[in-house]
Amino acid sequence: MKTFITSVLAIGVLVAGSGVAFIYSGLYPVGADNHHTAPVHWALETLRKRSIAAQSADIKVPPLDDPQMLLSGGADYNDMCAGCHLKPGKTRSDMSLGLYPMPLNLTAPAVATDVGNNNAENRERAAARQFWVIKHGIKASGMPAWGITHDDPRIWAMVAFVQRLPTLTPAQYQILTAREPADARMMH
Repeated sequence: MKTFITSVLAIGVLVAGSGVAFIYSGLYPVGADNHHTAPVHWALETLRKRSIAAQSADIKVPPLDDPQMLLSGGADYNDMCAGCHLKPGKTRSDMSLGLYPMPLNLTAPAVATDVGNNNAENRERAAARQFWVIKHGIKASGMPAWGITHDDPRIWAMVAFVQRLPTLTPAQYQILTAREPADARMMH
């Protein structure tokens, strides 16, 4: 039994030592223009999806159908999000192409709920996940934590807009994202 325990410990030290040696070797490419290997990509994507689902599970979604929320959220989306997550009629931007992982195209219908079944419960869970992501950001992805500078009502307004974004035409988008001149001066 003592030999077995010693062997297990030795293997553990060898594995941990190999991991530390690999990390310090600098061999793993971390450039945004060099994609992860399939196992690393799978692990990171699974970790991200499961973490967001767990962290957002208890978030209560308020009514998101107030037109004022849509206007407020639209202007913020245009100023803070469209460079990465795009506008209707766009499929890419210099920013979206340069980031890895590439940001979601939030104008795409499947991304509005990011679930296969677009029923009310799934839309609510998607809204909770979107709120959590906007508020807390995602490490090492380029997605900032807007909750540091924005209160919850302002973040919910962005969620309300993101929920409607896939159905907007470029002209509707332009109307909903325009800021009043006084608002624009306050942003700069």
